[in-house]
Amino acid sequence: MVALKKVNLTKAFAAFDETWSPRVGGDINDFQVKLTKLEGAFHWHHHEEEDELFLVVKGTLRMKLREENGGDVVLGPGEYIIVPHGVEHCPVAEPTCEVVLFERNTTLNTGNVENERTIREPKRL
Repeated sequence: MVALKKVNLTKAFAAFDETWSPRVGGDINDFQVKLTKLEGAFHWHHHEEEDELFLVVKGTLRMKLREENGGDVVLGPGEYIIVPHGVEHCPVAEPTCEVVLFERNTTLNTGNVENERTIREPKRL
């Protein structure tokens, strides 16, 4: 028998301080629930094969999108956006926010861009 556990998001987000460094909160088949704290702007990128769901728990997230994709979308607590694969986007926390991500376990946080923020193997909560 498997022991199931609940996750308290407030406690989970309190367990780490780093920004732009997602933590794996759980696995669902080939997907992962990740928690991340965002501060300021990330960078423009896209994911070749993976869609991403961004659910804002705390703060404000501006998802910058190119005009052909509808332009910027501003999200507050309790709101989410799904960014389809191939769509260039740039998350911007205004000023900081806490976000739950739902994405394939193969998703690289920086997508098609490799830089100092690339996390190949996110830590687990």
